[in-house]
Amino acid sequence: MYQVLAITGYKPHELGIFNEKHAHLSFLKYALKKKMQQLIEEYDIEWIMTSGQAGVELWAAEAAIELKETYDHLKIATIAPFQNQEERLGDATKELYFHVWNNSDYSDFVTKRTYDNPMQLRLKNQFIVEKSHALLVLFDEYTEGTPTYYLTNAKKKAETNDYPIFFLTPDEIEDVTRELQDEDNSWN
Repeated sequence: MYQVLAITGYKPHELGIFNEKHAHLSFLKYALKKKMQQLIEEYDIEWIMTSGQAGVELWAAEAAIELKETYDHLKIATIAPFQNQEERLGDATKELYFHVWNNSDYSDFVTKRTYDNPMQLRLKNQFIVEKSHALLVLFDEYTEGTPTYYLTNAKKKAETNDYPIFFLTPDEIEDVTRELQDEDNSWN
């Protein structure tokens, strides 16, 4: 059993997603939710934890809110790196951020001040890995980006602790995309 599952991944621009109407976003969200559901059932996950970062983290928190309808024991923690993180977001993302923040069972800030230093982001990565029991990360080994910072901390923790790192890969998302497209075409 892993009580707290931290979730991270790429920011929207790292995935080439620049708005909520992107053609593949619904497939990515579905794949993420499906993977979360699998881990919740397999490992009795009780908490989903993110920092509320735009992209995979907010989409995962959004999925967790939906999953609470099925898993009434599930709780959501949003631990932002600094106060007023939402000020750096566009309007649509800001709306999702507040939806997640307001529907979290626990929300707080790693540093109790507004952004003033990149160290606040490093502290956030360390804190979330330290306080979680496992990590789910959307990651492509051929594409550097935001998830590598979490992975550095997670791999260090995994060396000396039972700290599994679960991956959601582009291949898995592609499989889900094909599966959903095949279902849509079965009506033709």
